[in-house]
Amino acid sequence: MKRKRNHITAKSAAEILEHYYHARPQSISQIHGGLENYVFEAKLRGKELIVRISSKPNRLQFFLKEQWAVRKAREFGVPVPEILEVGNELEGMPYMILEKISGQAADMCGNRLQTLQSLATYTRKINSIPTSGFGHVFDWSKNRLSRSTTWLSFLEDEFGIADRLELFRKQRIFVGQKLRRIESSIRDLKKLDFVPRLNHGDIRLKNVILDEAGKIKAIIDWENCLSGPAPQWDLSIALHDLSIDEKEVFVESYGLAPSDFEKIAPTLKALNILNYGKALAKAVEKRDAAQMRHIKSRLNGAFDLFML
Repeated sequence: MKRKRNHITAKSAAEILEHYYHARPQSISQIHGGLENYVFEAKLRGKELIVRISSKPNRLQFFLKEQWAVRKAREFGVPVPEILEVGNELEGMPYMILEKISGQAADMCGNRLQTLQSLATYTRKINSIPTSGFGHVFDWSKNRLSRSTTWLSFLEDEFGIADRLELFRKQRIFVGQKLRRIESSIRDLKKLDFVPRLNHGDIRLKNVILDEAGKIKAIIDWENCLSGPAPQWDLSIALHDLSIDEKEVFVESYGLAPSDFEKIAPTLKALNILNYGKALAKAVEKRDAAQMRHIKSRLNGAFDLFML
């Protein structure tokens, strides 16, 4: 029952569900379609389900990784969706069946500070989960040769730290003293010594579902999870979209004293800057001069009103 790539429809999702439940869904509709994942919601035998189908065969590894991380997070008391099945043998493309989590996306809620307090507490629980290896291939996989056995090998081979820095140089995002400071921070980042822990990889309010009372019902979208430094990796992403007051609430609720946060802040800033490498590469590829100027202004601190 293999289909051509990008010919993924609601019928595809319905056939996957019928295989596992031996019944056709009462209703099914597409709620998202992109370059990588097509997402469908369905009702079947009183259940509300989500089916995700990827147009890229190699995404199976990300689905399997997500399944492992969600199960492990649940063991540590983190609210997560139930992933019911992951496979690729039916449609020729990776798919995932999971329960639908009804509720409101936290980035649309009113009481952001209360939500961030809870989210920081759960992030600490996630970051307490021990892992082995570094990067995206860790305990969930039986593979050994594809694992990064050191933090430095992950940064160099998987993360592409040298290419990202070279792109910043070539596009003159940083020059002079600013460039030298970035290079120094990256050298310190490479020397980071830590015991690896699980990181969600995209801890943001858009990946949090709230119940009617405004409490966190589930933390979703674990595709970017990895084994790495905690809390540095997750905090570099979690704090990115927040106001300064929200940042302070998150850090305090995570359990970091201001003096401890100050010690790891340079690492967070270096990771945040490096994570802009992909966005910059896309802007260069599209010759989007306006986006490139925006990235340059942001990374050089034009929007930072708290430091001179």
